Amino acid sequence: MENLERLLQQHDFLKGLEEAQTAKLVSCVKNVRFAPGAFLMREGDAASTFYLLRVGRVALEVDVPGSGPVVMESVEPGDIVGFSWLFPPHRVHLDARAVEHVVALSFDGACLRGKMEADHDLGFALTRRLLAETYKRLQRVRLQRLDVYTG
Repeated sequence: MENLERLLQQHDFLKGLEEAQTAKLVSCVKNVRFAPGAFLMREGDAASTFYLLRVGRVALEVDVPGSGPVVMESVEPGDIVGFSWLFPPHRVHLDARAVEHVVALSFDGACLRGKMEADHDLGFALTRRLLAETYKRLQRVRLQRLDVYTG
């Protein structure tokens, strides 16, 4: 079995986190796999999970009535999937579908929220990383929109 603490320390999202903080996260995480076409999460479901991608690619999709699924973004190893576990009402806003074989670290959102609340330094460190990831995503969307309008 792979050492979860080591896997957490190696993931881009958590690099630089103090060892004691990483150790606290181990009880909230498991290693998971998804076959191509499998859904990590579905729009409208309870948002209870947060993923750190290790292998594979995931399409973030929205279902457009009359047109079917539209890919909003693709995420790859080193990226994260799922922000809604942190914010009430804790509902998923997009489908997340494995495009390739996916290996990810899956966090239990309630467990993680509890750890963040109990240790405000850990909460700050994770929130800061989530905010940086949100900023990166917004920048990518901005560039994609510019490409659409200039092309």
